[in-house]
Amino acid sequence: MALPLITTTDLRANPGTAPSSGRRGLRRIARAGETPERGVISNADRKRLSVRIPLITVQVLIFVGLVVAGFGPLVWLFKAAISTTQDTLREPFALFPSGVVQWGNLAAAWTQSQIGHYLGNTGIIAVGQLVATLIVCTTIAYVLSVLRPKWGPVLSGAILATLFVPGIVILVPLYLTILHLPGTGGSLLNSYWAIWLPGAANAFNILVIKRFFDAIPRELFEAARIDGAGPMRVFLLVVIPLSRPILGVVALLTVMASWKDYLWPLLVLQDPDIQPISVALPRVAKTSEVSIQMAALFLALLIPVILFLIFQRQFLRGVGMSGGVKG
Repeated sequence: MALPLITTTDLRANPGTAPSSGRRGLRRIARAGETPERGVISNADRKRLSVRIPLITVQVLIFVGLVVAGFGPLVWLFKAAISTTQDTLREPFALFPSGVVQWGNLAAAWTQSQIGHYLGNTGIIAVGQLVATLIVCTTIAYVLSVLRPKWGPVLSGAILATLFVPGIVILVPLYLTILHLPGTGGSLLNSYWAIWLPGAANAFNILVIKRFFDAIPRELFEAARIDGAGPMRVFLLVVIPLSRPILGVVALLTVMASWKDYLWPLLVLQDPDIQPISVALPRVAKTSEVSIQMAALFLALLIPVILFLIFQRQFLRGVGMSGGVKG
C-alpha cells in the first residue's frame, strides 16, 4: 500500500499530518531554508520589491513612533533634570541653550529635598504590599482552585463582583474602617498597615492566580497526597514552585501599583516623615525651584523603569504562561 505524499505545504497547514510531531516537521522546514507563513503577506510577496519597500517603511515609521512616544518623555525629563531653571522655562525643547549642565541638581534633589528618604519609605510600602498581596492572593486562590470547598463558587462570585465596583465608591467606608477598627476601637492612621492590609486582597490578582492554579495537572496533587503530603505541603512544595512565572507578574504589577499610588497614602499617612515619594513630590514642588523639581521627578521615575527593564523577560514570560502549566 502506497503511503500518501506529505509536502511542506501540508506541514504548514497541518503539522499533525507529519510522521513525527508537528514541531519536528517545522524544524526540518526551517533547516531546509523554507520559513512558514508569518501573516497576511506571503513569503513570495515579501520578496517583491514593490511590497518590501513600503512594508519596511511602515515598520520603521511605527518603530520610530513607538520609541519617541515611549522614551521621548523620559529623555526630556532627564534633560530638564540637569538643566538650569531658566533653560527649562524659556526654551524647554532646546538642548542646553545656555551651555550649562547642572549635574548637581540630582544630588541637591536627593539631599536637599530628601528624595532618598521618601524613596526609602516608598520601598518599605512596596515590599510590604508585595508580601501581603502574595500571601493573601495565593492562599485564597489555592483554596478556590485546589481545595475547592462547597462554598467556593459563592466566594468566587463575590470576588468577581468586586471588580465592577469603582474604587472611589469604597474610599469613604474604607477610610472610616481604618480610622476606627471594628471591634477594637483602634486606628491604623499613620501606619503602613493602613496601606498593606486593604490592598492585600486584590480581586484581579486572585482571579489571575486562580486561573493559573486551575491549569496545573490534578495528577500532581493526587501524587503528593498519596506520598502523605497535607494541604500545606502541597501548597508550599508543589503549587508555589510551579507558579513562579505568574507570581512574578503579580509581584511586578503590585510593586508598580504601590509605587505610583497617591490618593490612599495621602489620606492615611498624614505624617510627612512616613509618606511615600508620590505624596511628597507635590510638597517638594512648593519649596523647590523647577530644576530641582525635575531632578526629583526623574529620580522617582528612574527606579520603576530600571525594575521593569531588569525583569521584563520574566514579566513577558509569565504573561505568556498565564494560561497555566500543561501536562
